[in-house]
Amino acid sequence: MAGFTFERFDHVQLDIPAGAEDECRAFWSGVLGMTELAKPPVLAARGGCWFRGGGVEVHLGVTPDFRPARKGHPGILVRSLDALADRLAAHGHEVLWDDELPGHRRFHSADPLGNRLEFLEPREAATEA
Repeated sequence: MAGFTFERFDHVQLDIPAGAEDECRAFWSGVLGMTELAKPPVLAARGGCWFRGGGVEVHLGVTPDFRPARKGHPGILVRSLDALADRLAAHGHEVLWDDELPGHRRFHSADPLGNRLEFLEPREAATEA
């Protein structure tokens, strides 16, 4: 036995290009309704921005050779998946439904920079609402 246990993710980090913080704020705060967090000063000097909503925290870090993540992605559990899909679509973000994960309803979308995002909801939670 290893002597330790994993508890949960503290955060997920996605890459962004330099100067894209305002686009990130418009999406993560404006569209998704997450709260921007103050970065510690030593980290804030590197650029980027952090957001939290519910139990989810996303850090967006500047990388010099930015390329959006097309395959790798965070999988974010949500309640009221259809409402989120409607909100994303209303703000011009593509919603691609995928029925291939047993026990879940899910779709993929992307942030304004092209990073792939997965949003999912357990089927039993969807039927209780």
